Amino acid sequence: MPIERIHHVAYRCKDAKQTVEWYGKYLGMNFILAIAENQVPSTKAPDPYMHVFLDAGAGNVLAFFELPNSPAMGRDSNTPEWVQHIAFKVGSVDELEQIKARLQADGIEVVGLTDHTIFKSIYFFDPNGHRLELAADTATPKMAKDLDEVKWAMLNEWAQTKRAPTHAAWMHESEFKH
Repeated sequence: MPIERIHHVAYRCKDAKQTVEWYGKYLGMNFILAIAENQVPSTKAPDPYMHVFLDAGAGNVLAFFELPNSPAMGRDSNTPEWVQHIAFKVGSVDELEQIKARLQADGIEVVGLTDHTIFKSIYFFDPNGHRLELAADTATPKMAKDLDEVKWAMLNEWAQTKRAPTHAAWMHESEFKH
């Protein structure tokens, strides 16, 4: 039985209303559903929650849980902040630059425009501390073909050496020249 698509991805938030408003303002995500209970349907645990769902485009749904009776949110202290993130595709580099300017105008720190050669991206944090990436594709068909041809060799080399294979080092050459 094949997977059709991701139904939704859920994260925790500090404040459901603030989260819905922030994602609407900065990323244009519409608020599509709220579910709230005083008991968890799957575990039957008595744990009130607000579960909000946002339209992330193209049938993708991003959801958040506010859990007022749980300890404060934390993160995995053994994983660097840059690792765990949600990446969203935007239509163009111009759009990316416009969103970056809007975020910065409101005092939100933005890293990038980072050039990954096959896409350019910016990185920032939402009010809950979740790292977000917005990416605009820039790959040519040849780049995609070249990367497809080396993916297994790269993965197999990594599995044996735990060192970065150089098959696709061309992707970040311009970033590391700076």
